[in-house]
Amino acid sequence: MKKFNKFLLALSISLAMPLNALAYSEYIIPGGESVGIEINSDGILVVGFYKVNDRYNKGNPSIKVGDKIQEVNGKTVNSVEEMVNSMEENVDRGIASIKVLRDGKEKFIDLELVKDGGSYKTGLYVKDEITGIGTLTYVDPETLIYGALGHNVVESNTNRLVEVKTGTIFRSSITSIDRSVAGTPGGKNAKFYSSKIYGTIKKNTTSGIYGMYTDTVPDKNALKVAKPEEIELGEAKIYTVLNGETLGEYTINITKVDPDNPVKNIYFEVTDQTLLEKTGGIVQGMSGSPIIQGDKIIGAVTHVVISNPSSGYGINITTMLEEGEKK
Repeated sequence: MKKFNKFLLALSISLAMPLNALAYSEYIIPGGESVGIEINSDGILVVGFYKVNDRYNKGNPSIKVGDKIQEVNGKTVNSVEEMVNSMEENVDRGIASIKVLRDGKEKFIDLELVKDGGSYKTGLYVKDEITGIGTLTYVDPETLIYGALGHNVVESNTNRLVEVKTGTIFRSSITSIDRSVAGTPGGKNAKFYSSKIYGTIKKNTTSGIYGMYTDTVPDKNALKVAKPEEIELGEAKIYTVLNGETLGEYTINITKVDPDNPVKNIYFEVTDQTLLEKTGGIVQGMSGSPIIQGDKIIGAVTHVVISNPSSGYGINITTMLEEGEKK
């Protein structure tokens, strides 16, 4: 009878444990390195139109910016190349029958293939991949899950979140920086080495991009993960790259902590004169730069204040770690 009671007690304890308990490490490897980002989107995205024979060609009924092309002439297409090949096979019809996904609903559209000289044109601007630059935030040495950016990747023409089919982060080297000024955020310019892959991209979320780090884990000391309530106002520093692949440390001053904001948890101003002189403050491509306070990693840079680029926002590191662990 006693054994039975012990079994019941053990069963009760296991059932009381959260089913979605997360397993990120207490100590993680801080990033700061610039990485190239390539995302192959889930579908062929319509991003705009161009004129053919002095008119826009939007089909009947109309194709819209943001539509995802899924089929052409009854064939499933997963890339721009497949879309073009399927159209060319039936070009004599002068019509391409297209299935698109719009706001979760399938739409069927007949698109005229307009003859212009010796070739046929669609009048559509489309994309099947997005390429850019960002900053690695962390690598979990136990799970090998990484996080970067601290915010999502959106397609610039449609301002829509890019749904990931496949993707990679890879080596990049900063060649120059366009300085931020009030009203106009600057940015990092880089040379890409896409054959040197650091990891896969599994998901693109409001708190960053995540995947598995497949290269050798950076040879750095791991830092303890700070809980949100441990973040203090005052001095901190960020890790980022301003030239080549050389990682630098730059001072900031945390002016406000907002635990209720889902992504903009940390408000800060850049105080490092070297960083201000080089960049004007926060620039595009710096997103994901880890924020360090004392001996702990507390968050990552996410956004610049456009009207005052010497100021920016950060996200709690625990938010990124929790998102990285989710399936």
